[in-house]
Amino acid sequence: QVQLVESGGGLVQPGGSLRLSCAASGSIFSINTMGWYRQAPGKQREVVGTITRQGRSNSADSVKGRFTISRDNAKNTVYLQMNSLKPEDTAVYYCNAEVVVKFWEDPKDYWGQGTQVTVSS
Repeated sequence: QVQLVESGGGLVQPGGSLRLSCAASGSIFSINTMGWYRQAPGKQREVVGTITRQGRSNSADSVKGRFTISRDNAKNTVYLQMNSLKPEDTAVYYCNAEVVVKFWEDPKDYWGQGTQVTVSS
């Protein structure tokens, strides 16, 4: 089994910063793309940013210049550095990983349990 465990969420004032981490563990051969998604109350889940194993990243227009996604392949961990946070960034943040469990199998999607980020004064 593969597990993704997120950490680093919490309450922060507007303009503040938080760093989210997501560590994958279990039966893992390799991990392709990893990413962060978020879901605000009453809204659909949306992509925040993704990063390939080679380090190529993309991010949503709403967070460009404020959020940075990175990963440590040796630790099977993806990070999301969030700066200049705004109230509209309030959401549950989920990490996602495309995991190859056995080298002959296609990658499968796995999700973390989510971590709450609240931006409020």
